[in-house]
Amino acid sequence: MPIDPALPRLARTVASSPNTVLHAPPGAGKTTRVPLALLHLPELGGGRIVMLEPRRLAAVYAAHRMASSLGEETGGTVGYTMRFERRVSGTTRIEVVTEGILTRRLQRDPCLEGVSLVIFDEFHERSIHADLALAFCLEVQREVRPDLRILVMSATLDTGPVAALLGNAPVVSAEGRSFPVEVRYLDDSPGRFPERMAAAVRRAVSETEGDVLAFLPGSAEIRACREILRSRTSAPFPAVLPLYGDLPFAEQERAILPGPGRKVVLSTNIAETSLTIEGVRVVVDGGLSRMVRHDPSSGLNRLVTVRESRASAEQRAGRAGRLAPGVCYRLFGRHTFGAMTPFSPPEILLSDLSSLVLELAVWGVREPDSLAWLDPPPPAAVAAARDLLRHLGTLDRDGRPTETGRRMAELPVHPRLARLLLRGKEFGKESAAALLAALLSERDIFRCAPGESARICESDLLERYEALAHCVRDKSLLLRDGSVRAVERTAGLLARLMKAGAGTVLHESPLGGDDAARLLLAAYPDRIACRREEGGDRFLLANGRGALLSPRSGVRGSPLLVAVQVDAGTGGEGRIHLASSVTPGLIRAECGDRVAAGRTVSWDRRQERILACEEERIGAVVLCRRQASASDEEAIPILLEAVRESGMEILAWERPVRRFLGRARTVKKAFPEEDWPDCEPGHLLSTLPEWLGPYLSGIRSRRDLADLDLLVPLRALFTPHMLRLLEERAPTHLTVPSGRSVEIDYLSGEEPILAVKLQELFGLADTPVIAAGRVPLLLHLLSPAGRPVQVTRDLRNFWERGYREVRRELKGRYPKHPWPDDPWNAAPTGKTKRMLKAGM
Repeated sequence: MPIDPALPRLARTVASSPNTVLHAPPGAGKTTRVPLALLHLPELGGGRIVMLEPRRLAAVYAAHRMASSLGEETGGTVGYTMRFERRVSGTTRIEVVTEGILTRRLQRDPCLEGVSLVIFDEFHERSIHADLALAFCLEVQREVRPDLRILVMSATLDTGPVAALLGNAPVVSAEGRSFPVEVRYLDDSPGRFPERMAAAVRRAVSETEGDVLAFLPGSAEIRACREILRSRTSAPFPAVLPLYGDLPFAEQERAILPGPGRKVVLSTNIAETSLTIEGVRVVVDGGLSRMVRHDPSSGLNRLVTVRESRASAEQRAGRAGRLAPGVCYRLFGRHTFGAMTPFSPPEILLSDLSSLVLELAVWGVREPDSLAWLDPPPPAAVAAARDLLRHLGTLDRDGRPTETGRRMAELPVHPRLARLLLRGKEFGKESAAALLAALLSERDIFRCAPGESARICESDLLERYEALAHCVRDKSLLLRDGSVRAVERTAGLLARLMKAGAGTVLHESPLGGDDAARLLLAAYPDRIACRREEGGDRFLLANGRGALLSPRSGVRGSPLLVAVQVDAGTGGEGRIHLASSVTPGLIRAECGDRVAAGRTVSWDRRQERILACEEERIGAVVLCRRQASASDEEAIPILLEAVRESGMEILAWERPVRRFLGRARTVKKAFPEEDWPDCEPGHLLSTLPEWLGPYLSGIRSRRDLADLDLLVPLRALFTPHMLRLLEERAPTHLTVPSGRSVEIDYLSGEEPILAVKLQELFGLADTPVIAAGRVPLLLHLLSPAGRPVQVTRDLRNFWERGYREVRRELKGRYPKHPWPDDPWNAAPTGKTKRMLKAGM
């Protein structure tokens, strides 16, 4: 194997250094040769070598190959452990484990008793499990096991950063065998992917020699492509063999090992670096792969189909040049290749981190940055994960794991599903919970045409559950066969995980609406939603976001629901695609610790009054509401805010009130040296609590405000002495020479106005003044008809210069009224000549 020349140097390095990095290209043989080469290293002291292998298929195959090379069966010197399967014994020295297993072991045994070396294979794939397990191992090595050795192996990783992470660990590089590979671009073309892939495979078979390795994203595409090749190829054709993780081991070996004739292997990206298939001379690269991504709509991590990276495309092409010059057909063009990302981003940067944060909490770590990471978890994603875990009852307020959280961490599923499974176990519905969790994990089993509305139901999930559990094959509910198989397989695995009875998952697990709601509330307590208005399709989620019910959901009549699948939608409003109706009673029973009882007191703009309600709510969702009475302590701040928002006009500014304010402003302006209250509108608005608040007792509406006599609170701003001075300095009326008491107008302008018929001022030489002589009145001299004929502050000047002109213009118009030549000495009057003559 290409790795063999480097093995002695690797053994010396591992013996002398606690941490080592091995860089070797795909197909070099590192997975099966390195553990055996280090098995008898004296520095390991006879301890066990644990190798983390990301993929189940590669783990089993590697264990079998190593055991076979020793002439043994697995379970002896070489064994493996994965979920639901364990082949180890007391004599096992090399144990291959899959992702999650190593983390679980570290949580149960932080010292890794009996383990001398931990190998991280295929570390370039940068799975979140590998990053976490490496962070844990480095802390164990630093704190309690300085003798523990760590070896990181990679095919494509830039070794500099990982070597630095391992304390500037030495790097051992191994050369691989490679021959030139001719790349043939087939360009992007329309059509279904399996059809295009089958056509490319047929072309590769006809134009080349040697075995063909075709890369497809998943098992569904592999099955579809294989069926096309089988049904549409008439001439003799090589054997078409699938290769993916869920195949039986015998079928996997048929694809991997040399056969009697030429073959075509349809594989997932497991054959990119994890497995080496003998005899391959030709590669057909579909350009796609499955990656773990966070799905915000379901709140879970899902495998999604994405365009591969350029590094991945190069690795796939390299598989054709291991034995001799080869050919690589790419199902895309040169431009597409150039636009690919250089490397696939680490999973820790794109996935939901709920499981990781829970593992950290169980480990005893509050802040992720206290551990060593190649790429630290993004703080925003960590905060979102903590928030979800608190909703699920997994973490307490201090971030420590609850007992429920510790039990959830034992389950190798997303925390939402772990909470659902545990809740099902609590009331004896393990199998039903397993099936419901499988429905949530996999692609929707219902096939819904665009624009088609779902039939009305109480729960979209229960509809799907019954379609499977009771084998309903209603023609109106078209089922996706591939999704059904995936759900059945996942449900079986989850039922085994929860130790549910075999054979009961799909046929003997009835589930009522309330039980389904309980399970979904356990998994999605943050997705409770209430209808905004009766009969509408708009909902308010507990987190305060709005969402529109999609036609895909049949839950049309419920005022409350738990939204299981919600996308971001458009315009800031999400769309609910899958939901289940719930009742306030169920929410109280399942989420009682999050249901808050309280009162709301608010100003109803439409009714223009205070409304008080007693309510129960979970987040932004109100479960029930009852009208109540508001106390003064509750109502007065809201009334004051209503006045601020609506403006001072909402108050009853009757004429006496406005005249009082005008008088007060006049005195304040005239006596700036004295400390008079500020009665300007802006100041009154900004000081509402001080002068108006104490007088709002019992007031609950705009009508009540209109009935409030504002003179009372406004006069309270002044001391009794000030009020006496106000009466003296700014009288409401002034007695003019005619003897009539005339009202002073403080409202019509900046200055106080005295509007009076000019005849009533005969004999008055100077302008009347107020405010102890500081404020002359602005005289509006009126005609006998009451119309202004002159506006003046200087009465003497009017008599001397203006009166004659006014007398000449008006004497003929008003002959019945006196217009003497000498106003200085004429008798002031408001009467006509006739009335004067008659002594009236």
